[in-house]
Amino acid sequence: MITGQRSTLSVPGHLEKMHRKAFESSVDVIMLDMEDSVPLDLKRSAREQVISTLKGSPNWKRGISVRVNSADTPYCFRDVIEVVQAVGEKIDSIVLPKVDSAGDVHFLSRLLDGIEIETGLKSRIAIDASIESALGVENIAEIASAPRVRALIFGIADYSASIGARLSSISGHGENELEIYPGHRWNFVMSKIAQTAKAHGLLAIDSPYGNFQDLQGLARGAKMASALGFDGKWAIHPSQIETINEIFSPTEEEINRANRILDAVKATPKRGAVAVDGRMIDKATVRLAQKLVDSIKPRN
Repeated sequence: MITGQRSTLSVPGHLEKMHRKAFESSVDVIMLDMEDSVPLDLKRSAREQVISTLKGSPNWKRGISVRVNSADTPYCFRDVIEVVQAVGEKIDSIVLPKVDSAGDVHFLSRLLDGIEIETGLKSRIAIDASIESALGVENIAEIASAPRVRALIFGIADYSASIGARLSSISGHGENELEIYPGHRWNFVMSKIAQTAKAHGLLAIDSPYGNFQDLQGLARGAKMASALGFDGKWAIHPSQIETINEIFSPTEEEINRANRILDAVKATPKRGAVAVDGRMIDKATVRLAQKLVDSIKPRN
């Protein structure tokens, strides 16, 4: 059961050794990937390995996601049918890549409807929609409103290609940004994803940082995403998890500040605004403080 999604570790579906390491990590969500990290000739093997891994998985109390291939491929429907029929009770969400329209989500949702009825699944599997193109951003409100959608994910590399942006690094995932653009070149699209997600009560999850040896660059990107309202970020290596979890968790200073605000309001319940540390606090600030305190949940 997902209790929060600061970090999501993407693990190639066909590499069983990496699956074992993922289950030993402190990540919030393990995402078994059958899409971009899997060669075309290993798609079937990845599907079989994901099923095998989840059948034998320990009592994992955090999140499990499976990324299927995109709806416009010959692999997607078999990914969904075979994996969900076999181990649907272990899966919290299906990550649907390259979502260009709400129709992609409706297709997957209807497919899940039938499988859940047939297999008698007690819990409803959510859909995490990956926004990876200019068209996806154009249709983002309709995508966010589609059935089962739980999160919007920013797919930076494919989005870059879709708009004809520069390839600034080997991985294409967030490196060397400061060298080619004087500001934050993804500010608009990331703000759009975060704003749309929150307007529809969804999570906003940032794309991975490609250079897993550069923890400073990772921290810089994660802090920017957090500042824009994202709830978490993908990792491609276990070494990135600690940094991501730390940045997307409230600091002790932030928690103390929020509690001081809430304590001051409780002490003077009839006042519209109160003073804390020489600053006036109104209801909007109180909502921010309450949201931060509410977000602190025990993690198994």
